[in-house]
Amino acid sequence: MSPQDIVILLKIIAINNEKWQQLDLAHSLGISQSEVSKSIVRSKYAGLIDPSGKKVFKLALLDFLKSGITYVFPQKPGSLVKGIPTAHSALPLNSQIVSNEHYVWPSARGTLRGQAIEPLYPSVIKAVESDAILYELLALVDTLRVGRAREKAMAIKALERLFFDAKSTNDGTKLLVL
Repeated sequence: MSPQDIVILLKIIAINNEKWQQLDLAHSLGISQSEVSKSIVRSKYAGLIDPSGKKVFKLALLDFLKSGITYVFPQKPGSLVKGIPTAHSALPLNSQIVSNEHYVWPSARGTLRGQAIEPLYPSVIKAVESDAILYELLALVDTLRVGRAREKAMAIKALERLFFDAKSTNDGTKLLVL
């Protein structure tokens, strides 16, 4: 597994539609189409996506995120920088957790000063500008990477809701039940 594999799987979940194309996915994430293709192959081998490469096995991914993300892609908060909020400093957990300790992805476009957390893949900072659901998913995964037990438990519950409680409206947009 590579860090971008998690980003790609989360983007597929955020799309919530089996009719996506690798080229569109690559463009929206700022990852090359060949890297998306290689990632899909790795995710099939790991049992995280179906044989067609279109549908994420959400329970398997959730299990991996709960048990393995901390060990496979560990992260230690770094120096204080300006950046984009992540982990418990971003939605949906920032409304439930009050903390003077903030975590951010380093970025000149950022609005918050906090400890630096390197994103799973550098291009996610740009990708989340146009995808609020992906942003929430990635922030929750960062909570699993750097959070304490209480924060991790809250992140897991939020991931479960985002993975399994997405509803579609008549016009094809998604409503998330939180």
